[in-house]
Amino acid sequence: NNSFGRIVPHSRRWLSYAIYLYLFAGDITQKGYEKKRSKLIRAYIPHAGGNLATSDPPHTPYLCSDMHTTTRVSIWYPDKYICMEGPMSHRAPLGPPSAARFHRRRTSGTRDERYRSDVHTEAVQAVLARHVERKVAVPMPSKRRSLVVQTSMDAYTPPDSSSGSEEEAGPGDDMSGMEHWMSRPSQLGPVHLGSTSSSSSSTQSGGSGNAGRLADSLAHSHISHLNHSAPPDVTGYSSDSSHSHTERHHMANMGTIARNTQKYGNAERMETGDGVPVSSRVSAKIQQLVNTLKQPRRPPLREFFVDDFDELLEVQQPDPNQPRPEGAEMMPVRGEALGVVTNWPPSLEAALQRWGTISPKAPCLTSLDTAGKPLYVLTYGKLWSRSIKLAYNILHKLGSKQEPMVRPGDRVALVFPNNDPVAFMVAFYGCLLAEVVPVPIEVPLSRKDAGSQQIGFLLGSCGVTVALTSDACHKGLPKSATGEIPQFKGWPKLLWFVTESKHLSKPPRDWFPHIKDANNDTAYIEYKTCKDGSVLGVTVTRIALLTHCQALTQSCSYTEAETIVNVLDFKKDVGLWHGILTSVMNMMHVISVPYSLMKVNPLSWIQKVCQYKAKVACVKSRDMHWALVAHKDQKDINLSSLRMLLVADGSNPWSISSCDAFLNVFQTKGLRAEVICPCASSPEALTVAIRRPVEDSSQPPGRGVLSMQGLSYGVVRVDTEERLSVLTVQDVGTVTPGGLVCVVKPEGVPQLCQTDEIGELCVCSIATGTSYYGLTGMTKNTFEVYPVGSSGGLISEYAFVRTGLLGFIGPGGLVFITGKMDGLIMVSGRRHNADDIVATALAVEPMKFVYRGRIAVFSVTVLRDERIVVVAEQRPDSTEEDSFQWMSRVLQAIDSIHGVGVFCLALVPANTLPKTPLGGIHLSEIKQLYLEGGLHPCNVLMCPHTCVTNLPKPRQKQPEIGPASVMVGNLVSGKRIAQASGRDLGQTDDNDQFPAPSLVCKEDCRKGTMSLLSTHQHFQFSLPVILCPVGIDLIAAFYGCLYAGCVPITVRPPHPQNISTTLPTVKMIVEVSHSACVMTTAVICKLLRSKEAMATVDIRNWPPVLDTDDLPKKKPPAFYKPTNPDGLAYLDFSVSTTGMLAGVQMSHNAVGAFCRSVKLQCELYPSREVAICLDPYCGLGFVLWCLCSVYSGHQSILIPPVELESNPALWLLAVSQLRVRDTFCSYSVMELCTKGLGLQTEALKARGLDLSRVRACVVVAEERPRMSLTHSFSKLFKDLGLHPRSVSTAFGCRVNLAICLQGTSGPDPTTVYVDMRALRHDRVRLVERGSPHSLPLMESGKILPGVRIIIANPETKGPLGDSHLGEIWVHSAHNGSGYYSGYGEEVLQSDHFNSRLSFGDTQTVWARTGYLGFLRRTELTDANGERHDALFVVGALEEAMELRGMRYHPIDIETSVIRAHKSIMECAVFPWTNLLVVVVELEGSEQEALDLVPMVTKAVLEEHYLIVGVVVVTDIGVIPINSRGEKQRMHLRDGFLQDQLDPIYVAYNM
Repeated sequence: NNSFGRIVPHSRRWLSYAIYLYLFAGDITQKGYEKKRSKLIRAYIPHAGGNLATSDPPHTPYLCSDMHTTTRVSIWYPDKYICMEGPMSHRAPLGPPSAARFHRRRTSGTRDERYRSDVHTEAVQAVLARHVERKVAVPMPSKRRSLVVQTSMDAYTPPDSSSGSEEEAGPGDDMSGMEHWMSRPSQLGPVHLGSTSSSSSSTQSGGSGNAGRLADSLAHSHISHLNHSAPPDVTGYSSDSSHSHTERHHMANMGTIARNTQKYGNAERMETGDGVPVSSRVSAKIQQLVNTLKQPRRPPLREFFVDDFDELLEVQQPDPNQPRPEGAEMMPVRGEALGVVTNWPPSLEAALQRWGTISPKAPCLTSLDTAGKPLYVLTYGKLWSRSIKLAYNILHKLGSKQEPMVRPGDRVALVFPNNDPVAFMVAFYGCLLAEVVPVPIEVPLSRKDAGSQQIGFLLGSCGVTVALTSDACHKGLPKSATGEIPQFKGWPKLLWFVTESKHLSKPPRDWFPHIKDANNDTAYIEYKTCKDGSVLGVTVTRIALLTHCQALTQSCSYTEAETIVNVLDFKKDVGLWHGILTSVMNMMHVISVPYSLMKVNPLSWIQKVCQYKAKVACVKSRDMHWALVAHKDQKDINLSSLRMLLVADGSNPWSISSCDAFLNVFQTKGLRAEVICPCASSPEALTVAIRRPVEDSSQPPGRGVLSMQGLSYGVVRVDTEERLSVLTVQDVGTVTPGGLVCVVKPEGVPQLCQTDEIGELCVCSIATGTSYYGLTGMTKNTFEVYPVGSSGGLISEYAFVRTGLLGFIGPGGLVFITGKMDGLIMVSGRRHNADDIVATALAVEPMKFVYRGRIAVFSVTVLRDERIVVVAEQRPDSTEEDSFQWMSRVLQAIDSIHGVGVFCLALVPANTLPKTPLGGIHLSEIKQLYLEGGLHPCNVLMCPHTCVTNLPKPRQKQPEIGPASVMVGNLVSGKRIAQASGRDLGQTDDNDQFPAPSLVCKEDCRKGTMSLLSTHQHFQFSLPVILCPVGIDLIAAFYGCLYAGCVPITVRPPHPQNISTTLPTVKMIVEVSHSACVMTTAVICKLLRSKEAMATVDIRNWPPVLDTDDLPKKKPPAFYKPTNPDGLAYLDFSVSTTGMLAGVQMSHNAVGAFCRSVKLQCELYPSREVAICLDPYCGLGFVLWCLCSVYSGHQSILIPPVELESNPALWLLAVSQLRVRDTFCSYSVMELCTKGLGLQTEALKARGLDLSRVRACVVVAEERPRMSLTHSFSKLFKDLGLHPRSVSTAFGCRVNLAICLQGTSGPDPTTVYVDMRALRHDRVRLVERGSPHSLPLMESGKILPGVRIIIANPETKGPLGDSHLGEIWVHSAHNGSGYYSGYGEEVLQSDHFNSRLSFGDTQTVWARTGYLGFLRRTELTDANGERHDALFVVGALEEAMELRGMRYHPIDIETSVIRAHKSIMECAVFPWTNLLVVVVELEGSEQEALDLVPMVTKAVLEEHYLIVGVVVVTDIGVIPINSRGEKQRMHLRDGFLQDQLDPIYVAYNM
């Protein structure tokens, strides 16, 4: 490992982490970056002493894994060299050339050998070893124990495939994997003991075994007192509620509708100046996160947004040091001339006729059973006679004589399993003789199989109506109840025709097929699966078919009666071309080894080579790998008869390791080096290049050790300095005879590449495909390409075909392939090959944690660039820590080797990835599942910080307008000052003083309560707490207190079913307000003295509890009349949306003005009836219920919101039956009705529900109007008579309980669309509906009479123009007088109630609402004829998040998150230091929890350009809401930091 440290230059070792520069903000200093990078990297490294290095001695990085002696040949390019290696005599061997050494490494089963490269493996291990000593505390994802799914050994069946290719899979895991798996004892750890508890939010998945590792990772943390071997306490309630700071008592249950029992209690916080808690029990994970990612102070930026509205993503700047091609323009390379041999037939059918009549007994094809024994030998005579019979039946026995179903030129599907080559061959040649076009496809697995659905679309576009199949296959197809084969999804209606001879009619003696010379008619259509999963049909003409067979015959030197062993799929590609077509042209004997036999006996193909003395074998590198795994059991192997071992996937750069390893082991068994012949092919161009089997071994095969960094820039560079990231490539021979090959740029105009540049190979030849069937546009782009030179001229008048292969042409015309277009991933302008990334992942000890052949790598578009996603199947016996460690190391290795970050790494349970018909992984289907959020992973690691480097630059705020600006009237710097006012309140009459002596309200009750208080004289001028249930008792007690000269505080009584969480709220208010007594009913008195209540709060320490039901008979003294109108009338205690519990002082003057203002706005007269479905203990709900009704004399009907939980229709039925015209509700009530009554509108209509009389339905809220909810409500109940314009919103806050209220007169509420990006910069820019980034905002109601509003800058306190977003300040007679705490701390918040502008009108006293909004003058007119000023509330200032220099509002991000996945019921976001935390409630199975993480991360990135730091998935009901249905995000944040949420899963996107 030290040698690697010396090889890699210091600067290069740091280079791969430059992408961390943009972590979080992008404006980090160099020193801060160095510090942060070193911290971050340590996180992904396991303990020192881990098994990092391989057991083999380190090899020289330049060399490939040849075990025989090699030499290096230099290939000259302008000033560059490519290292070529070949068998020579003067080179030190790489290691002991013994088969035992090699075998020992193979059978350990550490990685997929097809991707194996010793150089690459050592590079990965060296990268990981280099960072072993560095550690940092990066938290592992937290998972609820019930989510850790562990399957018992008996119930589990390991996957049956180990292929890394998308197409096929095999038995690697059936044997070595199974051995390795079964040899382990059942040591499944504590979690396997049937634990399904969901109450633990522990970070450990395997019990206390994790404690040591986690404790180690906490070495750098400042928390040492946490015990990590036990799950944190999530049930305890911190009852230490002594004199608390009133600024922020986070109360989840104060006025909370009984949604679900909250998962955590109340949390008091003492804060430092910067808002960081000093005494809260912050969870270890969050503290680790904070300590890890503390950001240095932002330096001033020289570059920032000048135009706030033109927010551009950062464009990736090209690396000035990136390698560029320097060679001359390459010239097209021509293959050797296609020799004309006299006995070559004029067509393939003519060849079949010749051999079928001349040598009818010659064997053509031998099929094997699963035991490896010959099942059937098809002779050329049989093939000829059966093909003629089938051709006759196809043309004459389908349909009627007048209307045959199939005519010459029609397309016919061939549906045959992979173990029946005989039936397929007969069907294929039968179609050729009948002049119909065969379309070979896979057997559909089920009706809904994704791959077969796409094939069905191909069949439909080809106009296929008949499918040929074998008897056995026909019986095995899915059947309906009637025994018929159902129509598969996406397939056309087919007639299934069985091709066995016993089902066919004998042709007449005079009937003979018409055998023509090869022409341009279509011979067959080969299907091709694209990167996106769609299936295309490549048409091959008869002349192309014949020419291709001739070219292969010449290249491979095929002769008559040779024996060829074919392991490949005979329906397409190399298996079809060699095993079905060229073999018949040359009268060869094909031994077809089925996939099912290879699964049972991987050595079967080698045994058949020995048994039949075969000259040629067609295999893939995976077949060579399986043979290496199993060869130890085989003694008598002799491969000396082989003159050509054709490697079909030789174009895969990683096949070289399988070739070298196979040669090394079987050289002693007679295998010669020159026999191995890799080839390059594609469905469009057929065979592009093939290495010839030569007798003279003096010509070494070409190979080069190329820099992977150079390849990512599309440049060929020999690796000379850094030996950690290299790719060893081998040549795939020369161009096929009769072909002309050139290399063009992959994108844009097909311009010739330079000699040292990677491009796409294009072929000009007769022996290629001619089109994609039915797709003219795509055909033109692929099959009709005219390459141009640097001068712009065409290099040939003939069209070329794009092969889809990436590579270059070396000296001597040798073709080198470095990848495929389908596997190409373009990230930030650099090209990465999916196979290369798979190989790197496999080099990180894969067999312990994942299945080697079940890894998918693909890219997804996020933020206008491609991002890499890696998905692998996890072994059932790997622990959470092991998997997390492996994932971390994979990310580290890919980052270092390839210089690219991984966006998402997901592990799914074994056997859950979609498969292709041959058992390989179905890449496009996996990608589709990922995009839909349906993968159901068991582990996810998101790394957006590493790979998302094109975020917009953070914004630096520019100075706002100051007092020195020119002010002319209402203009500030050319803008209108944003101010507005309601109509004049008018003069107050004498009888409007409050409380008016003439008002009567249950006189006896009022007098009784007053008598009760006057009995205790010392209670006068004190603050009694009223704990009464909803109803007349509450009003009577309130007025009794007023007339007794006391200042009442109305508080919601504790809930009998939830006393442990609701009673502490009452206790806190009693203590904070210094109440003199508690007034309540006999029932609640009894509840307070119950055992359960006493266990929570000891009320013996409370002030006296007075029973209002036990009233004294004593006559009350005279009513108390307040002498000072500004004296205190009552205290309004409630919890704001920001989680702040505070008592607002309301004076007698304010109460009178408030009632008068509401009366005027809503036209409340004694004859009116008003229905109120609000919490009647605080806010506007209390004012409407207790004050306005008495003041205006109208009848009020109160429907307690809690009653709607059991009967959602109660409120609307009351409104309908009592013919109410004005009603008030909260968003939670509206949501209950929308969700609960959505399907019952017809039933309600039948019950006589009629809402046509409602003229005002006002939603009372302390937040931005929820447009989607109000629109849904209006639309849903429109059929019941509700007029959409009657639904409106009101806005109030702590300092003024009602600022806006729509009322009965005035214009309809206005809706505007603003640019969300501008809003983040505190600018208001109106856009059209449907514009990009448009955000709809609804007016919050009409400004109340007597209320003035101005929009001010919250920092400078200066007035703002109407194009700015600022804080809403209010001046009104009914403003609150201040907060009440009882500790003399009122001055801390006096600024909220007594603020003055810093310039302009500096005399008026304003109250600061703490809400951001803007004013807009509309075209509508008020009742008084003036233009209407509309107020739009955007969000709470305290909840707004300052991220990346911009202001984000939680509701906008939450809207995006809820849309991200169907299983997200509710969500909330909040900031913590520099992190954005997203909490989502999961509606569905816990197994879907991890699907949400990538979806949420992507949605927020795409729509808001923010990286989510933490995603918390919880149960429904965890996010706290107050009585108005508003989220309490700050309280949620405290619960999260103190580990009290009991999450299902916590993902740290590091």
